Amino acid sequence: MFDGFQREAFRLETLDDYSQSGSVDAYRAFLAGQPKPADYNADWLDEVRGHIAGGRRIYRVHEVTRPLTPYLRFELGWGYTTNAKAGEEFFILDVTGKPGVAVGVGDFWLFDSKTVAALRYSHDGRFTGADVLPEHQGAQYAEHRDCVLSHAVPFADWWAKYGE
Repeated sequence: MFDGFQREAFRLETLDDYSQSGSVDAYRAFLAGQPKPADYNADWLDEVRGHIAGGRRIYRVHEVTRPLTPYLRFELGWGYTTNAKAGEEFFILDVTGKPGVAVGVGDFWLFDSKTVAALRYSHDGRFTGADVLPEHQGAQYAEHRDCVLSHAVPFADWWAKYGE
């Protein structure tokens, strides 16, 4: 789906732990207090740069609750700050002390407001698969995207206030 989208790829993240779904070694290094490797996330950064150079947008909202889990400190501190330099956009929906806006929606990618990949994870943050939904469901997920975006703030602003 990343090869075929024309305008935008949107991701909603609702979990506070994806530690078993990629970057496992980097997460361990983060927990051990090691510095971020210079080539951290290089393949994804190249892909993002290519899409951005082609006039496409990649952006995401992450629903979080403070205090952040160790994994979220890693993801936001290493991942988001690095990926943003390649042009990926991030927004935070901080639901600390209030009900979540995205409750029941779950994680998904939405491509060009029509193609949805609903993502599945185990209780320990392991990616278990994705279901590509019929295109007629894209409008419903675009509404979810618009809703969470309307309540989210740019990552850089949120991180300046709450980053660790």
